[in-house]
Amino acid sequence: MTHCGRCHCGAIRYEASGAPRHVALCHCTDCRRSSGAPMVAWAAFAESDVTVTQGNPKTVNSSGAAMRSFCADCGTGLFYRNAEMLPDIVDIQSATLNTPMNFPPSRDSRDNDQPPARNSAYWYRRQRRPEYSSCTATKSAVLTP
Repeated sequence: MTHCGRCHCGAIRYEASGAPRHVALCHCTDCRRSSGAPMVAWAAFAESDVTVTQGNPKTVNSSGAAMRSFCADCGTGLFYRNAEMLPDIVDIQSATLNTPMNFPPSRDSRDNDQPPARNSAYWYRRQRRPEYSSCTATKSAVLTP
């Protein structure tokens, strides 16, 4: 099976074949800072199973052997490689896949790097967040309890 994905603006498109070796949430400081989010979901594929079909992602060394690839036009993070820790593996940010719901995380990575107060405002609990009955461009979305 082939899985397709892209950056937000569509300048970079890619395909991954087969099943991921694992899907995990990473809480490390590097992932949090590069994404601007409290964690990042990654689907790990064999390097030989991932092909960029359009565009040319920009790749930077983010720390040590860690290489992060992203779209230089819109900034979407796409891939993570670390030849020392994960040889021959490409981690794909699962939210960039066309069907991210088919890749639920099965584990957490770098749990010890989470911010210390999991129940603080930093870590929202589902029952404390409003749900929107619709996504609209206006500020008048209806909240449901």
